[in-house]
Amino acid sequence: MFLPKYPDSPTPPPAHTHTVADQMPARRPAPQISVSTGAVAAVLVGGVVLTALLAAVAVTAASVAVAAVVLRSLLRDQHRR
Repeated sequence: MFLPKYPDSPTPPPAHTHTVADQMPARRPAPQISVSTGAVAAVLVGGVVLTALLAAVAVTAASVAVAAVVLRSLLRDQHRR
């Protein structure tokens, strides 16, 4: 029931003969890509600006967290009195 069925007489694989179509196709030349120094400078400046903004957001978040902890502790002390 689950056994595979094999053909009675297997046929041998065909002999491979080289034809003209078997040759490697001609490669097209890759398009020339030129990067100007202005583009490189723009990417570098953009990266520096984004990094500075990310650092500013991180410092601001840390400052707000510290201020919140200080205010919470001051308010807790005031409620205990």
